[in-house]
Amino acid sequence: MMRKDWETVKLGEFAAHEKGKKPKNQKTEQDEVFKFPYINIEAFEKGIIETYTDGEKCRFCFEDDFLMVWDGSRSGLVGKGMNGALGSTLVRINLPSIENNYAYHFLSSKYLEINTRAKGSGTPHVDPYLLWNYDFSICSHPEQRAIVAKIEELFSDLDKGIADLKKAQDQLKVYRQAVLKKAFEGELTKEWREQQQDLPTADELLEQIKEERQKHYEQQLENWKQAVNAWEENDKEGKKPGKPKAIKSVEQFTRTEIKSMDELPNKWNWVRLGNVFQVFVGSTPSRSKTEYWENGKINWVSSGEVTFSSIFETREKITNEGLNNASTTIHPVGTVMLAMIGEGKTRGQAGILEIEACHNQNTAAIRVSEIGFLPKFLFHYLFLKYERNRSVGSGNNQKALNQGRIMDFDYPLCSVEEQHQIIQEIESRLSVCEKVEESIIESLEKAKALRQSVLKKAFEGTLLTKEEIAACKAAPDYEPASILLEKIKAEKKKK
Repeated sequence: MMRKDWETVKLGEFAAHEKGKKPKNQKTEQDEVFKFPYINIEAFEKGIIETYTDGEKCRFCFEDDFLMVWDGSRSGLVGKGMNGALGSTLVRINLPSIENNYAYHFLSSKYLEINTRAKGSGTPHVDPYLLWNYDFSICSHPEQRAIVAKIEELFSDLDKGIADLKKAQDQLKVYRQAVLKKAFEGELTKEWREQQQDLPTADELLEQIKEERQKHYEQQLENWKQAVNAWEENDKEGKKPGKPKAIKSVEQFTRTEIKSMDELPNKWNWVRLGNVFQVFVGSTPSRSKTEYWENGKINWVSSGEVTFSSIFETREKITNEGLNNASTTIHPVGTVMLAMIGEGKTRGQAGILEIEACHNQNTAAIRVSEIGFLPKFLFHYLFLKYERNRSVGSGNNQKALNQGRIMDFDYPLCSVEEQHQIIQEIESRLSVCEKVEESIIESLEKAKALRQSVLKKAFEGTLLTKEEIAACKAAPDYEPASILLEKIKAEKKKK
């Protein structure tokens, strides 16, 4: 509940706002004509000016303004203004007769709600009804300044703690990558390997895998022929069984290519991923067909669920009819999933199926052979190569991986016995690391909640002590909130 000596007004009743426009003319270099910085999201968030404009048909913003991201994934984000031409995805907001930083913190306090309630099925944008109907808390100017000082004092301590937590997080990432690098260079199992006799070589294992894949394909062909015969005997009722796709493969690395790659231990070898794994790309059943989704029981993985973890359930499920009318396949437990699209952290992340599941077109399923591979071995290797794998994506709008690029990935092949040892070594070293990471994430969530709690108290009028409020009322420029509200209304009428 807000304090009784405060007043409220709908934000839209007095806030002045203006959406930006894309300039008619732009240049990458500033000169006497093209002298106005174009303030797009990149400039707003990072201070990076990419282009300049001559000002024709532009709307401008200034340092005293507040800018809000109106369109896109960051919609609702607010920040201090800049001098320049206002970007087409930004809105300039002014709250007359209100202390600048007080207004800034109020708008900042609404970011999470505005962002999660953005409108639009394509590009999300701020819901104007939500924004302009917020009750804005009005108090005296001295109290506004005192509240801002208190917020920034508390946030300063909080930010120091958050910075320390994030630094620890970064150190854990460095440690994890160091462990994984040593693992896949064979260093963690060097002593164990020297004590072993008659370990199969990578080349021997590769031949076994090729034989297994060929036998599996031949069995699929036989099953298909039988299914076709049954379909014909049944007067060709229903859809004709689809012929199994031939085994795709890629050229192996040449000796010259291998020489340029990291050196591997004896009996290991570099292979292309597509020659030892089957790589599948899924699809999405039509959303307009309710019968493909309603009461579905078949697990269906989307790219957002592939987050370097085991997958025990999926947010959505499809029906048998949906499965039969989409180019997706049910994969067994142990299949490694790889996210192929996404500009955030998603693209390049991996997961392991702990359930049978099919998947959408933004994910690849890497079917793991029972003969020569352990799912966790591949999973950890994809973790090591996460940044590299992300960088090979292509596309004008969103960078994306595809089946061909994934099949071209390099892969360090070694015996199953050594894979077991490597997994044990990795997990023994990273188990403590993961517990610390969980603790850090929990602390960061608490810090986020505390920040919101501070802002909530600030705009309810309960952040300051009685003594601090009394000092505000004794200030020379103190005037009750009711008088300030009348001045705001009077100023609005003039405009």
